[in-house]
Amino acid sequence: MAPSEATEHPTPILVSLHTWSSDYTQDRSRWLSEAHDRGWIYIQPNFRGANNHPEACGSPLARQDILDALDWAIDKYQVDPKRVYLAGVSGGGHMSLLMAARHPDRFSAVSAWVGITDLAEWYRFHTKDGEPGGYAQMVAASCGGAPGDSEEVDREYYDRSSIHFLQSAVGLPLDINAGVKDGKTGSVPIHHSLRAYNVVANAGGHPTIPEAIMDELWEQERLASPQASDLTADPTYEKAILLRRSAGAARVTIFDGGHEALPSAACTWLSEQARLTSVPAD
Repeated sequence: MAPSEATEHPTPILVSLHTWSSDYTQDRSRWLSEAHDRGWIYIQPNFRGANNHPEACGSPLARQDILDALDWAIDKYQVDPKRVYLAGVSGGGHMSLLMAARHPDRFSAVSAWVGITDLAEWYRFHTKDGEPGGYAQMVAASCGGAPGDSEEVDREYYDRSSIHFLQSAVGLPLDINAGVKDGKTGSVPIHHSLRAYNVVANAGGHPTIPEAIMDELWEQERLASPQASDLTADPTYEKAILLRRSAGAARVTIFDGGHEALPSAACTWLSEQARLTSVPAD
């Protein structure tokens, strides 16, 4: 989708990524509406479908699919190189942060919601009494086995997990979000978002969030002694903010919710970001 003037004037673009078990045909109408209302170009790339086979789940092929879709839009429209936005939820959050880590020069800003950032840790979370659950089985099918099965398998888990590469995203505006109840009512514990933020913060020389604070939020769903930034009133969220920390161009927000995204909040934040991106050579 693109406004008619997108062939004549520089226009922002939103690259919107589907969730873990879905594909590019997923109904993402809330994100589409946000882009439409702002006069943005909107694309929903096909990046190898559900994360249950090796070609999907953050593989080099899947990452290239997203870059190819972006390049197609750049060829077809006058994409504003300072307003190339990427967003995703759950599996799309996983892929958004992986793209931010692997290709930070291609995006002006990235908004990731309830994303998986460490596949090996997520496999372990979804394995109970030695029996891998559905999500663990999907990760194993993508990576060639369980963590520890072989060096080759462990390398697949490593290469597809943004937690190991996000130091490369220092300076890229990053908006990392999770609902405090996720991992209980949903599938991705808040530690994934918080630890991802810590990688960026540490690489940029900023304070990180202690594991004890993460555990307190996980267990109590609130902080006994919040910082001033944690008390932020942000009307775009329409939900209470329980933790918000910033490190340079990156921020992380834990809100009173579950495994969900808030597209209006995401796109409001994205609309405030401008950063020149690289354009592929002809």
